Order: sequence, then C-alpha cells, then structure tokens
Amino acid sequence: MANMSLTKNEMPSQAPDVRNKNFLEVALGYTEEQAVNEAERCLNCKNKPCTGGCPVSIDIPAFIAKIKERDFEGAYQIIQKSSSLPAVCGRVCPQENQCEKYCVRGLKGEPVAIGRLERFVADWHNKNSNVKPVAHESNGHKVAVIGSGPSGLACAGDLAKKGYEVTVFEALHLAGGVLVYGIPEFRLPKAIVQKEIDTLKDLGVKVETNMVIGKILSIDELFEMGFEAVFIGSGAGLPRFMNIPGENLKGVYSANEFLTRVNLMKAYKDGAITPIQHAKKVAVVGGGNVAMDAARCAKRLGAEEVYIVYRRGEEELPARAEEVEHAKEEGIIFKLLTNPTEILPDDDGLVKGMKCVEMELGEPDASGRRRPVVKADSEFVLDVDSVIMSIGTSPNPLIKSTTEGLDTQKWGGIIADETTGQTSREGVFAGGDAVTGAATVILAMGAGKASAKAIDEYIQSK
Repeated sequence: MANMSLTKNEMPSQAPDVRNKNFLEVALGYTEEQAVNEAERCLNCKNKPCTGGCPVSIDIPAFIAKIKERDFEGAYQIIQKSSSLPAVCGRVCPQENQCEKYCVRGLKGEPVAIGRLERFVADWHNKNSNVKPVAHESNGHKVAVIGSGPSGLACAGDLAKKGYEVTVFEALHLAGGVLVYGIPEFRLPKAIVQKEIDTLKDLGVKVETNMVIGKILSIDELFEMGFEAVFIGSGAGLPRFMNIPGENLKGVYSANEFLTRVNLMKAYKDGAITPIQHAKKVAVVGGGNVAMDAARCAKRLGAEEVYIVYRRGEEELPARAEEVEHAKEEGIIFKLLTNPTEILPDDDGLVKGMKCVEMELGEPDASGRRRPVVKADSEFVLDVDSVIMSIGTSPNPLIKSTTEGLDTQKWGGIIADETTGQTSREGVFAGGDAVTGAATVILAMGAGKASAKAIDEYIQSK
C-alpha cells in the first residue's frame, strides 16, 4: 500500500551538541523498516521525472520498487549500472536540486528521499554482500585517466565495464581526489570511499598514486606508452584569495589546505604528522559547501566561536540547505551581508582580528543576483585568531602548461565539448571541475560517464 505521508522519514543522526565534538558521521542512515516505508511513498511514475533530473540517469523508480519488495541487493544492482559511486552520491549529492526537485510527491509535500534511499541500498550491499565484481575480458585497448576524483572514477568504471585496460594516475598518495581531501569524515567516511575504489579495482582498474602528470609524465608520454586516449579529470584544486592586506599572516588558510590537513592527513587525531592551528575564534570567508565543511571542522577542532562571513544574504548562500541547517545546529555563527577588507596582525605576526564592512543588496548583476554594495560607515572588527578563505578554486595550470595544443579558458578551465568532453587535442578528453570549475560530485561523475562513452566511440572508430 502506498505511503501518502507528506513528509520524508526523518534521517537518524547524532545530536548537534554531541557531533560538533567528534568526526564520526552525522547522519546514521535508515533502518530497513524506514527505507521500505520511505520507498512506499514513491508513486512509480511512468514518465520518471526524477530520472531526468539525475546527471548519471539512474533508473530511480526501478531501484525504489526493489526496496519495496525488500530486494535490497536487486536495488543495488540497478543503481550500479549507472553509478560507480552509489554510497558516495547517496551522501553528498544535492538531490534537492536534481532528482528530488522533479519528484511528483514534492508538489504537495516533501519529495521522496531518493538520496537517503540510495545511501541505504549502497550501505546494505557493502555490509551484506561478499560477491565481488568480475573484471571484464580485455578488449585490447588502453586508456589513461588523470585524477581519481569523481569524474575520473566514473570514467574509469564505465570504460572498465566495456573491457578497456584503464590506469588512473593520482597526484596524491591516496586515491579519491576531493572525496578524500575535501569532504570531511563526518559527511563522507573515508572507508566508504575506499570501498568504492576497491570495487573499481576489482573491475580491473589500475590506480597509480604519487603520479603528478605534467611533472613525472606528460600527456605526450602517456600516448607513447600505448594509451590510445586520455581523460583529464584533475579537478580544481588551486585556491583563490581576496588579495586583501593580511592574507599572508600565520593563521590564515585556504579552505583547500585546511581541509586537506584535516581530512586527508587526519590533523584532528592525536599525534598527527601534519600541524594545524587549534584556534579559539575562527572566521570562514565564503558561503558554499566547502565553507560549511571548513567551519564545522574548525568547531570540532575546539574553536569556541566559528563565523561564516558571507557578503550576500541567507537566500543567496550557495551551500546546500541541509549543510547550512547542520552548521547552525552545531553552533556556527552566520555573519551575512558582511565582507572582509583586512586581516589584522598582532606583534608576532599572528591574526588578531579581521576588519569587515556591512553590505546591502543593490541592483542585479550579470548572473541575475542582486549585487552586494558596501553600506556607508559600517566598518567593524571581528575578533578572531584564524581565518579560512573559501571563495572558490581554479584548475591547476600544470597540465595546461605542459601540453601542446590544449585550449583553455582565461581562468584556467580546459575547453571541452559539453556532450563528449573532447578537447582541442585529438584523443584527449576532459570533464568535471577541470572544465567547469568547482561544481558537484554528481555533475563531475556525469561528465566522466559522457567522456567514457565518447572515448569508446573514438577508439572503436579508429
């Protein structure tokens, strides 16, 4: 019988005043009964509007129907046909702007909790299934993938399923890209990421870490080694700064550095080999998901006061509503319509405060959003001893600077066909943040999948 409740089954989670002191996962996941009950809210629409909103085209009604039947493994098998990272996507995808946005149940109430159900299915499979995927018979063709983030892993997974011999080259010492260095443990446990990568290895994907393409090997050398196509999914890991006075002080971090030390190098653990400041009052400049992650990490590291400093209002915050809500619950203070102008030093060159001005929203800019303008006579000093800049990232220029014939945008993004990922260089494809700039995990995966299809067609047509 259909469940006509207007609201989703609530996600069990740690209490805010408990979780803001540890790095354990916040959301605890549905039980089997909760998952079945939520699945019964799905109307199994024939035209599948939710699937149309999924960048990797998961057959959402079909996998939910399997949950209703308590065939959880069957549900997983449907998802994995389209997604190489279901346990990841179930946790970090902005479903509210994608599949759930088009759910018919959302017209009169809340949409079906598609993301929570995807997470449940993937976690159930990882816990209960001992069957490993079998590598497909080689088709004799080799493809190189640069970067082991979402786009690279999605591309590698789809090509491996077609029989390609795929090698993923990762610059860091651990595979996973932004999934391991950027997203905190309390949102995405690293064991989950490793499990997904192990599944790809079982499919035959080779992963080589500590391989900086553009330094150790060039793209030309990859072709000389017998790779017939190259996919660039190297992300956007070059941080941006505001270029205001004081950004070079001790205690000022880019969000990338701060989160890499915390997430990848476990700076929150006793005896960690990487240093990080355990500040008492922290300002995080920016309003996206990365800013929320940095602020929530700072709180867990013992900060008494953590501020989100953002120059627009709450309605303009680019972060997911769920992440904003969690941050507020955990005690993060939002200083909206506020913009920094200078970071102030003490006598030892450490941060002792941040000079700010209040803002107000004026006329819309080219993007359609109202442009923030400085409010007269509104300058004040925010009492902080550390500042984390989270105002965006750009692609690393290393590959661009070492590859002939690869066209890029002025801001550094690789120019690639929106449908295929084909670049200006024959046999070289690109997708994800390296092309678009910082975006979402699932959009990067969609780009990787599209390029995998195009690479297959390119090689088979030669």
